[in-house]
This record gives sequence, C-alpha cells and structure tokens, in this order.
Amino acid sequence: MKTIEEINERIKQGKAVVVTAEEIIEVVKEKGVKKTLQEVDVVTTGTFSPMCSSGMLVNIKQPQPLIKLGGGEVLLNGVPAYPGFAAADFYLGATALPEDDPRNQVYPGMFKYGGGHVIEEFVAGQDIKIEAYAYGTHCYPRKEFTGFINVHTVNNAFLWNPRNVYQNYNVAVNLSSKMVYTYMGALLPRMGNASYATAGQLSPLFNDPYYKTIGVGTRIFLGGGIGYVVWHGTQHCPKVPRTNKGLPTRPAGTLALIGDLKGMNSYWIRGVSLRGYGVSLALGVGIPIPILNEEILSYTLVTNEDIIMPVVDYGEAYPQGKTEVLEEVTYAELQTGEIEIGGKRVPTGTYSSYARAREVAETLKEWIKAGKFTLTSPAVTLEELGVGHG
Repeated sequence: MKTIEEINERIKQGKAVVVTAEEIIEVVKEKGVKKTLQEVDVVTTGTFSPMCSSGMLVNIKQPQPLIKLGGGEVLLNGVPAYPGFAAADFYLGATALPEDDPRNQVYPGMFKYGGGHVIEEFVAGQDIKIEAYAYGTHCYPRKEFTGFINVHTVNNAFLWNPRNVYQNYNVAVNLSSKMVYTYMGALLPRMGNASYATAGQLSPLFNDPYYKTIGVGTRIFLGGGIGYVVWHGTQHCPKVPRTNKGLPTRPAGTLALIGDLKGMNSYWIRGVSLRGYGVSLALGVGIPIPILNEEILSYTLVTNEDIIMPVVDYGEAYPQGKTEVLEEVTYAELQTGEIEIGGKRVPTGTYSSYARAREVAETLKEWIKAGKFTLTSPAVTLEELGVGHG
C-alpha cells in the first residue's frame, strides 16, 4: 500500500517513477506485478478529441460608465455568448454559432467558425471583438459597449466543461441509403464507413474504470495547463455492462472539468468544424493514476485488445433515440482500419488523435518527474459519490 502523500514526497525529491499507460503494460511484462507495484508511483493517461460539452467562463473589466451584461446580449467575434449571470460575467459554449456569418456560407452545411474557434483564438492571446447590449439600470446605466478583449486583459477566464473524457463510446455507422452528417463525422450510406473516438488504452477512465482514484479535486492536465475534476460529468452513467476486467462495453462515465485559461496553450485547445453538424472544441486532457495498490495497478494494464466498443446505426436508429448494438468490436480491431459487421468489411476512421493522446501522457509524465506537478487526493471519489443514471 502506498499513499498519495508518500508519492508526492518522492515527486518533490525527484525520485518518483512515472510511466505512461502504454509503458506500464511492458513494465509489468518485464518485471511482474509485485516488483512493478514496489517501483512505479504514477501512471499517466491522455486523450485528445472533440468535446462538445465545453466552454469558457469570462469576467471582463468594466467599461465606464458601467454596463450590466446579465439579461442582455454578448457577441464575441460575432458568436453569441450567454450573459445570464452578474454584471460582467458570460459563458461561451464550444458549439455556439454566429447568425448569417459569411465564414459559414462557403460550402452548404460547412460551419467554419464558432465558439470553439473563438476559445482557441482567445487562449492564443488574440484580440477578440466584444459587442454587448444591455437594458440599463440606475447602477449600470450603459446600454452598449464595443471593444476588444484577450486572455491577458480580462479579470478571469476559466475553461469550464460540463462533460468531458467519455469512458467508452459508440462506433457510428449509417445503414440508410443516404449520406448523413453527424457529430461523429460524415457517414457513408449502406455502412460505407465506421467512425469512432476515444484514446483506447491511453484514455483516462479506462485506466481507472471504477473511479477509485478520480474524484472531486483531482488535479489534471487540461488544455496544456492545470485543471481539476469538479464533479461527475453530465450523462455520467456507470451502470452499464462491463467485461471481467471491469471495462464498460457501452458509453459510461464522464467528468466535469475546470481550469484557468490563462495557463493553457492553444496547441491543446483547437476549434473544430464538423460538416453538416456544427462546430466543437478539440481538447487535450490527461489524468495521473497513483499506483496505491495492486488492484489499481491491475486496472492500468488495460490494452486496446481488452476494450470492447458498440457499433450503432446513426442513419436511422440513433436519430429516433434507439441505440441497439449491431456488433461489438475491440479498439484494436478499429485501429487496423477495417472491421467486420454482419459479414461486411467496413473501413474505419477516428475523430480522436491517438498521437496527441500519447503526447498528453508523455507531457504529464515529464511534468511529474520534474516536480512541476504533484497529485491531489480527491475530496470524494466518483465511486464514493455513487452518482449517475442508468
């Protein structure tokens, strides 16, 4: 048994042994479970994928005379934000779209600019045009304000994401006779292709399937900076079928995350355009797994061959709220570029970047080894909360 306090002391002394979720598999093959448990302190995970349920919460410096944004209207580079808070706060969602924006009229159904792109530009330090319209009060008499803000000039800017880091997800196909455009990408008719996401054996919640080390207050890599788990994410649904290794075979856990945008990097926060669907935000997230005991170590030995993902029809069934599973395939099979569904060979493609996920895990590993990142004990783990539906 180890404790997080003991691991942090080793990190501060520069003695911590840290490996990625890919490397731990080979370490155990070479040294065995017992010796690995003695030697390894932390396993780092990572993912990089579009995460639609994301956004930024901003508090601006007040102009003179003062203006009350709450109850009014706020546009950032023409993209609507939600100002229904106090006088100087607003929230910009990753999927927000401007009205009649010429950038989104180049190709039919091609949304080239929206909330995710504004967030990327904001994090990169670019000036963002703000247009604000208010109804005016005695204490906040101003009714209009136009100017520019950036990540350095605002009072506060938080990345605040209600649902990130899905634990497993559907493989999308299209059984209909027409092309369909979805958040999983363009799907060819008659099962002409299959689209999937997640980072497989690198993915955070596959390496702690029962949320024994992850919970409220867990410090993480978020968008190139430091963030925290603040609660379970929306649609968190841990009560799903699982393999004998504890891995969910359906979409399961999710995380709500927060972090200071002023410490993040636009390399890890990218606006994404999804033809025929809208826009989103691709985000890098990494979570350290402290190796406290043999059980937790065993969970980090997940391989791409162990991960089972459900194939679902997005052409006709999914739009009607039906998610019957057509087939179950492993992540390893998906990575080969072709899977078999009902006797048909179907080419596959991913909306997540495995290479970037590996880079997240490697970056977090180096932070910990250099003593720049220590671990936190969750105030309560998601397992202890016992939250979720399903």
